[in-house]
Amino acid sequence: MPSSVIIDHISKSYGSLLALDDISLSTEKGELFGFIGPDGAGKTTLFRILTTLLIPNKGTASVEGFDTVKDFKQIRKIIGYMPGRFSLYQDLSVEENLRFFASIFKTTVEENYKLIEDIYKQIEPFKDRPAGKLSGGMKQKLALSCALIHKPDVLFLDEPTTGVDAVSRKEFWDMLKKLRAEGITILVSTPYMDEASRCDRVALIQEGKILDIDTPAGIVSAFKEILLAIKSENMYQLLFDAQAFPGTIRAYRSGEFIHLAVEEGDQLLPQLKKHLEDKGHHSLIIKRITPTVEDSFMSLMKGTNNQ
Repeated sequence: MPSSVIIDHISKSYGSLLALDDISLSTEKGELFGFIGPDGAGKTTLFRILTTLLIPNKGTASVEGFDTVKDFKQIRKIIGYMPGRFSLYQDLSVEENLRFFASIFKTTVEENYKLIEDIYKQIEPFKDRPAGKLSGGMKQKLALSCALIHKPDVLFLDEPTTGVDAVSRKEFWDMLKKLRAEGITILVSTPYMDEASRCDRVALIQEGKILDIDTPAGIVSAFKEILLAIKSENMYQLLFDAQAFPGTIRAYRSGEFIHLAVEEGDQLLPQLKKHLEDKGHHSLIIKRITPTVEDSFMSLMKGTNNQ
């Protein structure tokens, strides 16, 4: 399948800060591709380069065959971009914003309404409300509608679900699945590891470096250690005591549990239980669990830090 976006050894610095460090990857046409990583990983810088808003210090990138530096005018006609911060005109109404963005691309709302219908109909009852007075989820839907109104070939979404409620997050990803069916290539960045499973492929990114690129299932299957979830009445001390266990590879908090990556061994679980009980922990819960993308990310981060 032909590539939609190609990134070839891209690096970008802000003074002494290296934001992107020799990034290379490609995405296929019609693919829903996710960039997964914490704040400061370099996701926004990469998206700004791909949307022609920044020039890299090294390397090249192309979108639908157009160079992001030489052919920036052509790229801006064929992409949709939803930045991390709400960037629409807050004093304009919902409808006025949508018609304004349609006019910029020399189209009309009516011409491409079918593409945004499922999204826009949820905010249409508020079409006369100023955009600045919408809720977070409503702003998100309006911004997506404005980014889609000219039917772009490639859609860039920079942390689109940050700061919105769980229901709106689910609705948003359901919308992206429908857009993907329309043949639009979608690149989305997110700090939420659980959203990785919604993508066809993901790139795990940290401190400007790509740690891994694979399907969500492929990334999880690469996790080779035993993973335990443990819990006690003193979670704060439990983390330190779990880290001190001789068989521990790494331990970190994950929701209501501590996740513990440990070495293989038949006697390991009873030894761990005795170790923690000797440290004064009671009402212990220790269970083996299936790793997630977040656990794989933690594993890759540990490997990078040890190099």
